Amino acid sequence: MRQTVSFDDVLLEPRFSEVTSRSEVNLSSRLKNFGELKLPIIASPMDTVTSVQLCTEMYKQGGLAIIHRYNTIEEQVDMALQVAKSGATVGAAIGVSGDFIDRAVALVNKAGVKLLCIDVAHGHHISVRYALNALRNTFGTDIHIMAGNVATLEGINDLADWGADSIRVGIGGGSICSTRLQTGHGIPTLQSVIDCAKTHSDVSIIADGGIKNSGDIVKALAAGADFVMLGSLLAGTRETPGEIIEVEGQKRKVYRGMASKEAQMDWKGSYRSFEGVSSTVPYKGSVKRVLNDLETGIRSGLSYSGAFGIEELFMKAKFVTQTSAGATESSTHIERR
Repeated sequence: MRQTVSFDDVLLEPRFSEVTSRSEVNLSSRLKNFGELKLPIIASPMDTVTSVQLCTEMYKQGGLAIIHRYNTIEEQVDMALQVAKSGATVGAAIGVSGDFIDRAVALVNKAGVKLLCIDVAHGHHISVRYALNALRNTFGTDIHIMAGNVATLEGINDLADWGADSIRVGIGGGSICSTRLQTGHGIPTLQSVIDCAKTHSDVSIIADGGIKNSGDIVKALAAGADFVMLGSLLAGTRETPGEIIEVEGQKRKVYRGMASKEAQMDWKGSYRSFEGVSSTVPYKGSVKRVLNDLETGIRSGLSYSGAFGIEELFMKAKFVTQTSAGATESSTHIERR
């Protein structure tokens, strides 16, 4: 039985650096058949995260958003068209059963979507293989297909062989995900990225789940991720769906997992299994401010490793493990009065 590592188990060793200003750091990363993003951050396809407003703002800040699939085909197409009319580029999520091909065709032909995201919890599955095969037969190589989620090297290699261009890596690590509790399955996201980075396939790795701050983003990129996918860090912003509510005098917004009972009831009117929860998060103001703060931390992180870009960070990064006492020391620990 092997031992795995999560984000809080490791730190990056500071290296000699010639980076004299954070502005010298290039955070761009490329998605094959889609284009280059100036910021390696993708918003998760969740109904309490992606709205037309958030998709538009993510594009303005150099990132990308994936429109969730928990709606009718017409509603999703309309969202994509609204984003496109604002001049932004966006991706859209689809499933692997039912009318998923009809949804994909409508998104591509009616809304001009160039990136489709096969959005399922367990991506290393025969249904995903069938879906990828059907999508490639329908669209050829004209669109970018993102798939996942997977947690192993075998998983990422198989999805790449089946036709995926980019792959979401991470199972059970999300802040509102209860997969590991409900099923007993999962691998810490950072370990999954480390393992999947050994692939010889030309696919982009998207670290998805368990990312709590900009430091975790830097660790994910250093481990081999090309992008990170964020849910909770973007939730609660002005641009996310839902009203601002007051809870014990504090402004908050709803944030829920798409496998939660609440989300399934709203979407399908019933639920069979649940691997997520619904909660609220503090209201954070504009997503632009959140992204700017994250970008500042990521740029600083690369400079500590002496890296001018993400690929150089991967080449130069050295991880060290830390004890639980080290993790405590790593967090702010001044006595508050």
